[in-house]
Amino acid sequence: MKLDFHTHGKLAKKLPFSTAYTDWLFGEARRAGLDALCLTEHFNTLQFEELYRYLTSVSRRTGDTLELSNGLRVFPGMETDVAEGGHILSIGPLEAILELNRRLEPYKEKEHFLPFARLMDLFAEYPVLVGCGHPYRAGGHVPELPEEQLRRLAFLDLNGKDLALDRTRTQRLTRALGERLGIPVVSGSDTHQAVQYGCVTTVFEQTCTTLSELTREMAAGRYEIRLSDSAAFQVRTACLLKRSLKEIHALGGDYVSILTKEAIA
Repeated sequence: MKLDFHTHGKLAKKLPFSTAYTDWLFGEARRAGLDALCLTEHFNTLQFEELYRYLTSVSRRTGDTLELSNGLRVFPGMETDVAEGGHILSIGPLEAILELNRRLEPYKEKEHFLPFARLMDLFAEYPVLVGCGHPYRAGGHVPELPEEQLRRLAFLDLNGKDLALDRTRTQRLTRALGERLGIPVVSGSDTHQAVQYGCVTTVFEQTCTTLSELTREMAAGRYEIRLSDSAAFQVRTACLLKRSLKEIHALGGDYVSILTKEAIA
């Protein structure tokens, strides 16, 4: 099973949700060879709940995943900022992710982000798998927290964007932290658009459709991380594409129709 642990369903947090864009994304994810992905959408993105309600309407439940008509399975998730600086990924049943997002409503502005310890206390009330996204990206300070707090994490994200920028440093630091904490290191592309899919994948020996199955296989180490030979090119191209599409939107253009040749849904 080829899985991407860190993906997004929108081009950017402050842009409106588009069904056509999201459909295009997931179609491209499947064409890139993915069997499943974790949709770790930003907790403070516009229309967070609307995105998931739409996915529910066009998918069927398979275990804890939302299975689309093209066979792609989506593990619901969320990416949450913490006050110390850094991003925490949570993956779990749809209802848990939606309820958590609603409870985080008072903390979605930068000046109100929850500290790591309080966020982890909240997550502990729900059946979610919690990890740190791109722990060594500039501006992130999660690895500097007390070890008793870090040991509450279940995994680390060896991030495709960071690997493309500095593979040696990213691998060395992330794997060392994983070994120190005794937790799995997995991988995510961190893509907001399709070009970045497949730059790095976590390939499991078994297909997982429930969080318990995924947790078991991660703990057993029955997976490998595969970095594409073209990862650096994919990430550079993706960054250029994202900036260009956001500029098109800012100028009043329809970036979705440019990509999909369809009207915005």
